[in-house]
Amino acid sequence: MTKKYIKPLILLTLTGVILLVTSCKQAPVSQAPYQALIITGQNNHTWQGSSPILKKILENSDLFSVDIIQSPEAKADMSGFKPVFSNYDVVVLDYNGDAWTAETKKAFEEYVSQGGGVVSYHAADNSFRDWKEYNKMTGLGGWGNRNETDGPFIHWKDGAFIRDSTTPGIGGYHGAQQAYQVTARDTVHPIMKGLPTVWKHAKDELYSQLRGPAENLTILATAWSDSAKGGSNRNEPVLMTVTYGKGRIFHTVLGHAMGDSAYPSMECVGFIFTLQRGAEWAATGQVTLPVPDDFPHFNTESKWPQFRPLTLDEILANLKDYHPGDTRTNLQDLTNYIRKNYDSGEKYARVESELLRFLEGTGSIDAKNYICRELSIFGTDKALPVLKKLQKKEETKEMARMAIERITTQYTNE
Repeated sequence: MTKKYIKPLILLTLTGVILLVTSCKQAPVSQAPYQALIITGQNNHTWQGSSPILKKILENSDLFSVDIIQSPEAKADMSGFKPVFSNYDVVVLDYNGDAWTAETKKAFEEYVSQGGGVVSYHAADNSFRDWKEYNKMTGLGGWGNRNETDGPFIHWKDGAFIRDSTTPGIGGYHGAQQAYQVTARDTVHPIMKGLPTVWKHAKDELYSQLRGPAENLTILATAWSDSAKGGSNRNEPVLMTVTYGKGRIFHTVLGHAMGDSAYPSMECVGFIFTLQRGAEWAATGQVTLPVPDDFPHFNTESKWPQFRPLTLDEILANLKDYHPGDTRTNLQDLTNYIRKNYDSGEKYARVESELLRFLEGTGSIDAKNYICRELSIFGTDKALPVLKKLQKKEETKEMARMAIERITTQYTNE
């Protein structure tokens, strides 16, 4: 597939100020092996917030250089909206709006059928009810007056997927936003391999009773739509793949972008990582990204506020003013970072040096005590001089003493 690079389009922010979307990726974007295009500009959701975040997430994977193209506004002339899909390895749909022209539809169908990758993100499955081929690509959709004529309901029950082609009714709704568990139904698919069977997703909409052609559809994961929260009382599909000709489509219903600058669902490590893996699979048919150490588990949420893992400097900066009663997320971030970098060698030695520098600085007493606790587990004899200084101070003497005793015992027994 041709990979001709074009420059990112400038986006309008929520305030109307024109800004160039930038990446928080560590390596230069030009080094990325694959090109992605985000299509946006119309949506019943806050696309001005979600599209820049999607760009960050994909670029933070170190796999994608990302362009954004913005459609004309609603009810405007669409004749000039002609993305060159073939320039890209994957097209990410953050769009729910006016119909594209017949020429653009045909170009998109050809792109996908000939092997192009697609990511259908959240409300993109609400779009284009009357476009038959698009609905084949997304597999399932909602809203837009969809009903039994658009295809079956799909849900999981008693260890199997139920394809309900007979029950009439609307396609698509959701109850109250909530954090909920996501359960893997295909644990061997490259996107899902190595992930926990059940993990907790941060506060989000949970789409229910989606319906559509459901052809060449693989359900990767479901979530229980709790009737107590206005849900369907069913295990609803939330992650899925579709094949369309030679093309691969990853469909995620996760990631609602709220309109108040809060994006808990998009900060969820589960959303971020499955999106990155899904985009890689759609682009290449393979997945190379390893599972992060802080991927959420069945009862524990995990977030990346910067849409990437934090650096140690960022974690310690967040901890500087920590006091009991504050969120414990920053504490858990530090523990996760230490565990990830604990190798009894140079990598951990650099981490320990930064922890000791923090202990000698102006951080809060509660943060210092927490670091002493971590050093009692992971610390080396290099930490002893700093810990002995803290032992002489009333506020830190107990935790410092515990760390000294454990480190000393460890090295005495070796």
